[in-house]
Amino acid sequence: MSRDEALRIAKDDELDLVEVSPNSNPPVCKIMDFGKYKYTQNKKAHEAKKKQSVVQLKEIKLRPKTDVHDIQFKVKHIRRFLEEGSKTKVTIRFRGREVTHPDIGKNVLNKVLEEVEDIAVLEQKPWMESGRTMVMVLSPRKHKE
Repeated sequence: MSRDEALRIAKDDELDLVEVSPNSNPPVCKIMDFGKYKYTQNKKAHEAKKKQSVVQLKEIKLRPKTDVHDIQFKVKHIRRFLEEGSKTKVTIRFRGREVTHPDIGKNVLNKVLEEVEDIAVLEQKPWMESGRTMVMVLSPRKHKE
């Protein structure tokens, strides 16, 4: 139908003429209440956003010479972060000559991993990030319900 006729029909029904597919030949249009259409689109987007979960990355910092009790204390924090659903980045910072013994830092990270492996998955193995820091990333284990 012609454009003028479509506009007349839309105006008579107090609706809008909306171009659906401008690239086709001839362009495809639809007669609808555009305000109501935009409202329902916003509602759908809002519902989708409400259902999605945002994963945060929390960080715990340690040193290679951190005592066993202090590591246990930090493991409690890591467990809490993982139970909340956040990924956890465990960082070991080397100072001075400690950087010549990365194996000590790797052992500390492995101890931490052993403590939380019932609720965590190793996402990124321990690796030297920027010269003096060793990093490991843990993510929460998916629960089957």
